[in-house]
Amino acid sequence: MLELIWLVPFLPLIGVIINGLLGIRFSKKTTGIVGCLSIFGSFVVSCGAFWELLQLPATQRIKEVVLWQWIPCGDLTVNLGFLVDPLSIVMLLTVSGVSSLIHVYSVGYMHEDEGFRRYFVYLNLFVFFMLMLVSASSFLLMFVGWEGVGLCSYLLIGFWYRRKEPADAGKKAFIVNLVGDYGFLLGMLLIFVTFGSLDFLKVLPFAQETLAYDGIVVTMITLLLFVGATGKSAQIPLYTWLPDAMEGPTPVSALIHAATMVTAGVYMVARCSAFFVLAPVSLWVVAIVGAGTAFYAATIGLTQFDIKRVLAYSTISQLGYMFLACGAGAFAAGIFHLMTHAFFKALLFLGAGSVMHALSGELDIRKMGGLRKQLPWTHLTFLIATLAIAGIAPLAGFFSKDAILWGAFQKHFYLWLVGAITAFLTALYMFRAVFMTFYGKPRLDEEVAKHVHESPPVMVLPLAALAVLSVIGGWIGIPAALKGGDWFHHFLAPVFSSGSAPVTHHHAANIGLVGIAHASENAVHGSHDLVVEYILMGVSLGVALLGIVLAYYFYIKNPQAPAKIAKHFKRLYRVIFNKYYMDEIYDAVFVQPIRRSSEWLWHYFDEGVVDGIANGSARLFTGLSSVLKRLQTGYVQNYAIWMLVGIVFLIVYYLLW
Repeated sequence: MLELIWLVPFLPLIGVIINGLLGIRFSKKTTGIVGCLSIFGSFVVSCGAFWELLQLPATQRIKEVVLWQWIPCGDLTVNLGFLVDPLSIVMLLTVSGVSSLIHVYSVGYMHEDEGFRRYFVYLNLFVFFMLMLVSASSFLLMFVGWEGVGLCSYLLIGFWYRRKEPADAGKKAFIVNLVGDYGFLLGMLLIFVTFGSLDFLKVLPFAQETLAYDGIVVTMITLLLFVGATGKSAQIPLYTWLPDAMEGPTPVSALIHAATMVTAGVYMVARCSAFFVLAPVSLWVVAIVGAGTAFYAATIGLTQFDIKRVLAYSTISQLGYMFLACGAGAFAAGIFHLMTHAFFKALLFLGAGSVMHALSGELDIRKMGGLRKQLPWTHLTFLIATLAIAGIAPLAGFFSKDAILWGAFQKHFYLWLVGAITAFLTALYMFRAVFMTFYGKPRLDEEVAKHVHESPPVMVLPLAALAVLSVIGGWIGIPAALKGGDWFHHFLAPVFSSGSAPVTHHHAANIGLVGIAHASENAVHGSHDLVVEYILMGVSLGVALLGIVLAYYFYIKNPQAPAKIAKHFKRLYRVIFNKYYMDEIYDAVFVQPIRRSSEWLWHYFDEGVVDGIANGSARLFTGLSSVLKRLQTGYVQNYAIWMLVGIVFLIVYYLLW
């Protein structure tokens, strides 16, 4: 099955071709079946490849499958090839598995939409590019997938393009991502200049013998790559597109936030861990930006009332957690949280979509309440996902969050502190959404209340499957401190280096992509202070429970309290409620100056110079033609006179010269 790994990205592409070319003749049911089966086929092939990979010794779990030579151009040779190793197989399973459930859910959610066929074409195309991104064997092929998911985000966020808000949100996502893409592109060019190749297996295993530890080149490469990651994974300062992406259909939000696009930046940083461990400055930048984004977005989530925007800021915050892990050198913990987050974040968005489906599209949690009895399955699954993201044991989020906090604590106490505070805020604002949506007195409009109903089975079944994964998905990473095997960490260990200390060139020369820093990984785990780890676990669980208790007090026991606190801290609340005015600042600092300068160039340069030259040349030839046309009168006597003048001129000319 490893040899057939190329089918994983290409099966969704086949779905795109079938529905795109023949879908106009299909019923909606057939279109949905084609779209869902193409993604499920990718998941099946990924499972087969995963099983074959497990049969190999840990140090041999890497294979490159080359279909053909794609670009032979001078020193640049790029293959259309796919890399199968523990990191890529985790991503393939996560992307294809969660995407399959979202596709099934979409059949019910989008059934009445007139753009049903177009929706599934875009959705399949989105997954194709994401699978291409995570399975590519070179930076250039990864960049193709990278740009492809950016294009598809524009198409899907602006899916209802006849309305201004979705159209603007799609453009915003595309443009903001392009800013980060320039960083990735420059970093890729610097890699080619340094290594003479863009193939992962010709670059990453030789990073430590080619690049100087803490050198300017590796620092520039990693910082440029991280600029690209901040765009795709919505980190400060390029995060502003993600909340606006809520204008697209809710299953699209689930796909973007859980299984595709926003995880691309985290994956890319993890894939390039061999670079980042040589760049301590870059690791600190990644850790600080990640921790800062996690806390910053969590504070905004406390004040939002649009249920999808609450989840959007939650995604930004959780992505910050993942980058905090990568910056702390705990790359496996970051990927572990990426996987578990895909389960419960997809469930949260699909649950929100189920609520919207029941309430005729209502998004404001102030107009909800008391829905748990009318939407029992949606309530139960949404609650499970919220417990998971809050980090309550033994759900999936507890183990992945704890692994990140442990890695942050080893890096620096203050990084752990920011992470712990963010965990408290996460539990608080997420249970705020739960209590305001499903508990308390109903606040629904009368007309909406008459039609409240649970979603159909085609939407509920994916919720149930994701709920199960949100419970048990983290058990493969139970740490040794809790008598677990920490299987997930050991599975990924051959891919990552610890980054805790520089590796000597003598030793680095004998380390490849497959076996990089086994010894240092084991040393880190061997040095765990169990007492400290237990204390940190207790604090992590304690702050999450405290957040839940406070949410219960504020939104169930004493629902007037939040308004009083907001009134007491009026200015601070206004700033946070308005998202720190970052959109307004960006508009004033970047958008409007660019717009005004563009208008100036249009008026003075385009119209004045470019159009002036074109129009001036036209007037010149018009004037010349008006003079010359007088010579063509059609009268013979005029021509005779001009012939006589010409003869006289020639005679005088020859006589004088």
